[in-house]
Amino acid sequence: MASQPQQQDPTSMYLADTNVKIRDIEEKQSLIKDRILLIGETFVNDKQEITEELQEINNHLKLQNQEINKIKLTIQNLVETQENFARKSEIEMLKRQAQMFQPLELARIEDVKEMINKAIKNKKD
Repeated sequence: MASQPQQQDPTSMYLADTNVKIRDIEEKQSLIKDRILLIGETFVNDKQEITEELQEINNHLKLQNQEINKIKLTIQNLVETQENFARKSEIEMLKRQAQMFQPLELARIEDVKEMINKAIKNKKD
């Protein structure tokens, strides 16, 4: 009997096959667990990055809104003060009236008196 190869008991073969399958399942479960942990870490990191980006965007939007409000106030002030300025057509009308009047060519009373005195002196001479 020693020369015949030992036959394995069907129960021991079944147990060995079951042990191999259990080890395979445990390895797959371990790999899945590692992947799930990695995915969880990735999700947490992505969430933090997205939260930071959203905060930056919100801060940027707040600054933009402040600048827009400043621009609105400036425009409103310009519109309100614009009423105090003269229009171009009004200035041109005043310019034409000034040219018609030509105040620089008018003589002062002293100038007229001087011209009369000079004229009298010239006649006497």
